[in-house]
Parts: sequence; structure tokens; C-alpha cells
Amino acid sequence: MRDAENMKFRRLADAGVVAGVIAGAMALAAPAQADTTADDFLNSLTSAGITGIDPGQAVELGQSICPLLADRSQNTADIASTVSDRLGRPLGPATMFTGLAVSFFCPRAVQDLANSTSPIPLPFLGNLGF
Repeated sequence: MRDAENMKFRRLADAGVVAGVIAGAMALAAPAQADTTADDFLNSLTSAGITGIDPGQAVELGQSICPLLADRSQNTADIASTVSDRLGRPLGPATMFTGLAVSFFCPRAVQDLANSTSPIPLPFLGNLGF
């Protein structure tokens, strides 16, 4: 029983860290604008130290994140884990990649955050007005 409680706590803690890193990446990323291009996204990845990824794969994966945000069965940990698996990278760089992708390819998500509403399901935070 105690192992199950520890595992649940660990998952919640991991999800909180992932949510924080994504929010930080979004805050540090260039503001999303209507004329943002895939090249801007790729340049941001390079600036963040995320290199060695095929540019076509990076753009395709980045664009695939927006539908995941809309899927309310996904949470930040699930999304970052999916990106990590597809990139073959650790969770830290994958989480930064996710935040940058959201800022460039998901303008509605960025707008929702600016309006204090969360496009990303964060059930572990409870009802904080998101």
C-alpha cells in the first residue's frame, strides 16, 4: 500500500515539474505571431541547445503537439513523455521542445495562457481558475 502511495506522489510531482518546465519554455520563447515560420521554430530549438534533430521531423512533431493539447485525456506529463519517446531524448529537452512547439504552432494555447486559462489539462493543481 505504501508503495502505491509513493508511486502516486511521485507521478504527481513529476507532472508538476513537467508543467513548470513547459510554462517556463513558453515564457522564454519568442511570442507566437501569425507569420511565425518553421524556420523560426527550428532556430529557437537551436538557441535552446536542442540540436541533432532532422528539421522535417522536428517541425512535424512540433505541429503534432497542438492536437494533443486539445485531447483532455492528455496531461503535460503525457505530452512531454510522447515527445521524449519520439525524439529519443530525455524528458528535460523533450519538455523544452514541447514548450517551444506550443509557442510557435499553437497560438490559441498561448492566447489562452495569456488570458489566464489553461489549454493544458492540469488536474493535479485542482481548481485554480484555469
